Amino acid sequence: CYSEGQGVRQDDATAVYWFRKAAEQGNLYAQYNLGFCYANGKGVSQDYATAVYWFRKAADQGYDEAQLSLGNRYAKGQGVSQDYATAVYWYRKAADQGNPGAQNNLGVCYAQGQGVSQNYATAAQWYRNAAEMGDINAMNALAKCYEKGEGVPKDLGIANRWHIKAAEAKMKAEKQE
Repeated sequence: CYSEGQGVRQDDATAVYWFRKAAEQGNLYAQYNLGFCYANGKGVSQDYATAVYWFRKAADQGYDEAQLSLGNRYAKGQGVSQDYATAVYWYRKAADQGNPGAQNNLGVCYAQGQGVSQNYATAAQWYRNAAEMGDINAMNALAKCYEKGEGVPKDLGIANRWHIKAAEAKMKAEKQE
């Protein structure tokens, strides 16, 4: 409530206070939210190492958003040494639960050979999984695969359809904001 100003005045520092109380009791959503606050400097000074600590707590409990966030920290070297193989590990855990952001990020890793052997077909499959779940970045990435014939047969018609779907999804998302 404090984080989003629902029923009370919005106050990130107070939100952090309550997230910490619940996180210390093992609540995985509070652990994730506390990690998010540290990663983004909301209510606390930005501290990637502390963000990683809390993301890992929630990720170890199986929370896919925390697994995605932890993978992102490893991919970017934020709070930990950059390690694409570990990023792929966490992305895959989240992707296997159907997290479209993690599926898209796995596609990027396979397309660029980061933490895994480069494989355009596998990249395209991960992009497709995420795109079909509505991930706009994955829709555009899949379209580019079809434009270039990377991992899929070159087909500008299919590429165009995915670009259009991405544009429509983006406009829809902007209207909802």
